Amino acid sequence: MQPAPGGAPAQILRAEPPGGTYSDKVVRQFVAATILWGIVGMAVGVLISAQLYWPALNFDIPWLSYGRLRPLHTNAVIFAFGGSVLFATSLYVVQRTCHVRLISDKLAAFVFWGWQTVIVAAAITLPLGMTQGKEYAELEWPIDILIAIVWIAYGVLFFGTIAKRRVKHIYVANWFYGAYIIAVGMLHIVNNLALPASLTKSYPIYSGAVDAMAQWWYGHNAVAFLLTTGYLAMMYYFVPKQAGRPIYSYRLSIVHFWALISVYMWAGPHHLHYTALPDWAQSVGMVFSLILLAPSWGGAMNGILTLSGVWYKLRTDPILKFLIVAISFYMIATFEGPMLSIKTVNSLSHYTDWTVGHVHAGTLGWVAMISIGSVYSLLPRLQGLKEMYSIKWIDAHFWMHTLGVVFYIASMWIAGVTQGLMWRATNPDGTLTYSFVESLNATYPYYLGRLFGGLLVLAGMCLMAWNMYKTVQLARAPAPNPVLPPDAAEARA
Repeated sequence: MQPAPGGAPAQILRAEPPGGTYSDKVVRQFVAATILWGIVGMAVGVLISAQLYWPALNFDIPWLSYGRLRPLHTNAVIFAFGGSVLFATSLYVVQRTCHVRLISDKLAAFVFWGWQTVIVAAAITLPLGMTQGKEYAELEWPIDILIAIVWIAYGVLFFGTIAKRRVKHIYVANWFYGAYIIAVGMLHIVNNLALPASLTKSYPIYSGAVDAMAQWWYGHNAVAFLLTTGYLAMMYYFVPKQAGRPIYSYRLSIVHFWALISVYMWAGPHHLHYTALPDWAQSVGMVFSLILLAPSWGGAMNGILTLSGVWYKLRTDPILKFLIVAISFYMIATFEGPMLSIKTVNSLSHYTDWTVGHVHAGTLGWVAMISIGSVYSLLPRLQGLKEMYSIKWIDAHFWMHTLGVVFYIASMWIAGVTQGLMWRATNPDGTLTYSFVESLNATYPYYLGRLFGGLLVLAGMCLMAWNMYKTVQLARAPAPNPVLPPDAAEARA
């Protein structure tokens, strides 16, 4: 039973529809994994941010050292939390927009359990120091092979479902999901080509500047296609759904798609300014990064303007607040990224905490908030309810998360600019004005601000987990969501 706004119970439909139901078991599993790994990954992030302020918190235990926990944190939040929510939403959306079940429940189960195996393997090997030493690609070759197998199975599941769709049209969210699946699979395989030396050690087939180029072609495009394109798919489905409005401009969404995937692939070299990479390659990365501002902001405005005529809903719908503020952080991050790719700006920002602030404006502000809003939107529908157990708790979570992100990124922006200015300050005779330890001392207080922001975000995730548990408990059993023919779906909308 679901309490209505006035407190009276509402009936929940439990009858099995004659046309069959959507394959939602795997969606529920990935939603649960999203929350679990989100809390774990963010808790590790809080621990290592605390270690930067109180170094003794590693307790002189090697597998609790910052150098081993930091890749565990990035892998947990990107591939465990971020990956799980992408699996959940893509498999949810593709069924609703194609009006068919997934092509195989067994294949869906393999994708879920295979991905969880990858995550557990990462959680074991990274603290033990088994790593390739590549950003976002630390996992060793046996796990990389498993990732490739699971990812190919995921692609077969997703595109196979699209192939059997009951409508000619392919909704734009599926375009973005499809691009992210293809691109991430290609990036993973090419960047992780390696020669095994043992079960736990391998060496890349590339060397020197070529290895760096391949790594940041992968690294930046992991951000582009995993942490951007997939989440734009969420925006294109859940913002119109939650607002009860069609997307502002469908034509703009198609232009956004082709412009984004055409340009993003070339921006990776901006991570390697002032390195051994050829100067022309650095310039290519910078130019394409600047061009990216246009499609990024065009797509973001398409999402925000979807609320035209229903802006009043932001006062009463915290889920919509999550989704729209996420787009605002996307605009911040996609303005800041091209700016930081300019060589003169990069000479100040590179290797400083400004980059850390930029990354977390994108991950905590854009990725986490659009993910949280999407999960809050789809979970009640999965359970046959009209809304989550507590709307007030969602609103509290929104403010906890938003304040946490602001504390985090503001402290890192200030710390980063301070570091950059102090590191390159020189005396009239050409010697450095400040020693490194002086710059560390100047930025030290801001690490406490970052820790406070991280704690707020983590506390909000715990509140979300409790709200979700109570929602599932309220429904008692999952609702059988019928596969609707296209005309019935349009009539219901």
